[in-house]
Amino acid sequence: MIVDTVINKVLDILEDYYPDAECELNYETPFELLVATILSAQCTDVRVNKVTKELFARYNKPKDFSNLKEEELGEIIKSCGLYKSKAKKIILSSKIILDKYNGQVPSSLEELISLPGVGRKTANVILSNVFNVPAIAVDTHVFRVSNRIGIVKGKDPEDTEFKLMNVIPKKRWSKAHHLFIFHGRRICKARSPKCSICPINNYCNYYKKHGEEI
Repeated sequence: MIVDTVINKVLDILEDYYPDAECELNYETPFELLVATILSAQCTDVRVNKVTKELFARYNKPKDFSNLKEEELGEIIKSCGLYKSKAKKIILSSKIILDKYNGQVPSSLEELISLPGVGRKTANVILSNVFNVPAIAVDTHVFRVSNRIGIVKGKDPEDTEFKLMNVIPKKRWSKAHHLFIFHGRRICKARSPKCSICPINNYCNYYKKHGEEI
């Protein structure tokens, strides 16, 4: 595993390389981000943003969604995939937010993960982006990049999250999450990573092992 001083160096390099690294889902309120993040499961942010542009123009509050039928919402979000399950979870979460939280998205991890369709990743996205709570949301990119580089050795997203929290300074958690996502989408891709142009290949375990083959 990479030592702490090198982890900070890697983050410094990535921060210089991706100065605009931030959430790429479009939203204006905590509730809109909640809906968008649920929709983003196994779907690209680009596709989600296309769908929510139409969706939020018509419905953008818990009360709006609580009055929708699953079939009606499903038709609008169909292109995001898993639309039946997502529609059901969004409507149920909207009703709980109305009934239990007075229409406001809750601001604690425990409360957020009690909502249908909200796991640790989604909860951490909400916490870090709208409530400014330090958090590391581990999606497929964060999981791949952090393990491939050698920052941690996590067996699954949750294990990776806790291990990243142990080795990355807390004040850098939220930013590190965005940096890993940007790097995973642009260079450290699942297939055919662009190792030759990677700004941190000198610190990467994967490159050290496979560099000559790339």
